[in-house]
Amino acid sequence: MSRATTTTMTVRLSGALSEFVSTNVGDHDTYENISEYVRDLIRRDKEAVAFERLKAELTHAYAAPEASYHPLTAADVIARNRV
Repeated sequence: MSRATTTTMTVRLSGALSEFVSTNVGDHDTYENISEYVRDLIRRDKEAVAFERLKAELTHAYAAPEASYHPLTAADVIARNRV
């Protein structure tokens, strides 16, 4: 099992960016602290990247000619994904 490591990073924000973050962090706002807000932004970005990759793969698959498709059973798919 992999062990999570923690890295401390410093980010400087000023002006409008700092004000924007401040409106989302605090006792009565969406996030309790800036770290929580930044972690959520990173998670969302990772999801967006994964979605774009999936979308590109599906676009490529749908562009393939019908003759290139081969029927698969559920067992074939499960076996292929175990690799």
